[in-house]
Amino acid sequence: MRLFSRLFEKTKVQPQEQYIITITDEAIKVEYPNQSVESILWTEINVILLINTNTGPSQPDIWLTLKGDNNSCTIPHDSDEFEKIYNIVSKYEGFNFDNFIKSMSCADNAEFLLWTKTE
Repeated sequence: MRLFSRLFEKTKVQPQEQYIITITDEAIKVEYPNQSVESILWTEINVILLINTNTGPSQPDIWLTLKGDNNSCTIPHDSDEFEKIYNIVSKYEGFNFDNFIKSMSCADNAEFLLWTKTE
């Protein structure tokens, strides 16, 4: 019986839990397990992508990527903050929901453009 409980018990730290993500009215900041930090102001976001990788399940394999002219940050898909940020950016005019759906059904390494800022 103990064998089955070990097989099915939740691992202590899920990959997405290794990232500290802070969301404010002004910016998003991501602190990565390797000690690096990325941040971007909401007003600086020019491009939003979903990037699929083959690193799962030991690492996050889908990333929401927010790019500006001089900086960017990536948020792992399974984090609680991913959904919060997605709920904000998916309201941007011209957001590509079809590409979001394609990304969620894709098992390949690929990038999906979700939004670009228009001047």
